[in-house]
Amino acid sequence: MATIDKKGMVHGTAGSVIYREYRGKNIIQGKAKKFKQTEKTIRSATEFGLSSSAAAVIRNAFEPAYFFKDGTAAYRSTQLAYRSILNNVSGEKGKRDLHDGDLSLMNEMDFNTTSKLHEVLQISHDVSKNANGKVSVTLGPLNTQTGIKRPKNASGAYIKHRIRLMLVAFNFREEYYENLGVKDLDLEGYQTIDGQVITFTEAVPKDCLAMVSMSLMLYSKISQTNESILMNSKEFSPCAIIGTFQSEQPSDYPKKEVDTQLSDYPGKEEKIKLMFYKGNLLMMGLDSRFGKQAMLNSKTVKSKQMIPEVLPGKRVSFKKS
Repeated sequence: MATIDKKGMVHGTAGSVIYREYRGKNIIQGKAKKFKQTEKTIRSATEFGLSSSAAAVIRNAFEPAYFFKDGTAAYRSTQLAYRSILNNVSGEKGKRDLHDGDLSLMNEMDFNTTSKLHEVLQISHDVSKNANGKVSVTLGPLNTQTGIKRPKNASGAYIKHRIRLMLVAFNFREEYYENLGVKDLDLEGYQTIDGQVITFTEAVPKDCLAMVSMSLMLYSKISQTNESILMNSKEFSPCAIIGTFQSEQPSDYPKKEVDTQLSDYPGKEEKIKLMFYKGNLLMMGLDSRFGKQAMLNSKTVKSKQMIPEVLPGKRVSFKKS
């Protein structure tokens, strides 16, 4: 039932319409209607939820690289993860993850679009992985005076430039990721450097997919104390994924809730990070949901088969056993 208050605002429900107040205005909206989800929509929702959870893990893993993400980073990374999974046409919808996806779609993903990496840092790069699983980044030459676009009022002559490369391996099916290394290239003021190859010493495990990021950090130097202060902010924090590699021998899909412990990886406790990842549970829940539905459908069919077809006016004889 809807009522009118002393200010003339309508509150409550009238038929299929809901009245409420918001910032001094009367808002009218329709009641939400229940609808039956089809198997297709359920599977799509499962994959989108899985993508959202996976994207959150990736953003968390690369925090030491980007420092400040923009307000749409969560939406953007989720969409790219979702598209990566959808691009795998061979897997069963709702029963596939990033280990099945086309990771190339996540290349050049910026964590902060207010300062896109390719616009701010004019340096060519190529990422490769050898037969032993070691990742290398080939960087082209760079002139810091002309090849870096700095914030206004920031004089490059008195700034320390740091190019950071970061390699992370992910095993979503076992719900952990591993920091395989950070390589920093520090440049003082205005200078020109030749092209070079930077190789990470840690190899990517065969059951993990891997991603490489590149970021640019600016530091202001305090001469009195010889300290450096980070100048990056939400308006300037360029960082992007520049290389991806699919897992060569991915782990099997888990059949029960994953219970990974750091003790499972002796000697790597400092590098291994456990995920807060719901993707495996979502896929297992899909199995359970459709499995129960199949059983219910089967019981319904059997019960219908047990009932004889009796039409009005039709004679039915009952034989004694």
